[in-house]
Amino acid sequence: MSAGRVGALLRYPVKAMGGEQLEAADVEARGLVGDRQWAVYTEDGGIGSGKTTRRFRRVDGLLGWRAQLHGALPVVESPSGERYGVADAGTRLGEALGRPLALRPEGEVPHHDESPVHLLTTASLRALGDLLGGPVDVARFRPNVVLDVEGTGFPEEEWTGRELRLGDDVVLEVGPGMPRCVMVGLPQGELEKDKRILRTVASERDLVLGVQAWVVRGGRIRVGDRALLA
Repeated sequence: MSAGRVGALLRYPVKAMGGEQLEAADVEARGLVGDRQWAVYTEDGGIGSGKTTRRFRRVDGLLGWRAQLHGALPVVESPSGERYGVADAGTRLGEALGRPLALRPEGEVPHHDESPVHLLTTASLRALGDLLGGPVDVARFRPNVVLDVEGTGFPEEEWTGRELRLGDDVVLEVGPGMPRCVMVGLPQGELEKDKRILRTVASERDLVLGVQAWVVRGGRIRVGDRALLA
């Protein structure tokens, strides 16, 4: 059964920062290679995020920074365009955001919120836009894989428990819906703060949009690859 085509691939080399759009990506058990491999750590060992939980610590302003992989290491870019490698990034972030911070690779505590891969369809984005009265930017939801699917609705939520093949190599097991938090409405890049998004997802979608996914078989996926449901 067709599930559309891969419309976009997104990777976030540093958790809770803006990421990069790819034409192709390698996938392993942990997800897209390099995705959220690094994170900003606070002085108490928490992982910098847009929220505070047992693992995570809210670090205001972090979403305004971006990261790209250069080889195996990230280069981070400030909102005003300065770029820093891993040796300097923690210090510069701390100075800009007003607290001690460090940039570190993933250790025993995982950086992903829920699952290795987050998948979202264009149909869901259009349906949410209809509820909000205007288009909503996919950057709000930080997916790894965006599938181009015709129409509106939330089709991926019907795929839980099924296998999804992307291109010739990659097979994902589709899990439950992806729970949402305050991050979807926080300012980032040119996007301003918008509390309506979380309120709408809470009232209309029970705080869920898109789905979690786990890697059954890794390999390489490309924008334009067919997506097939088993």
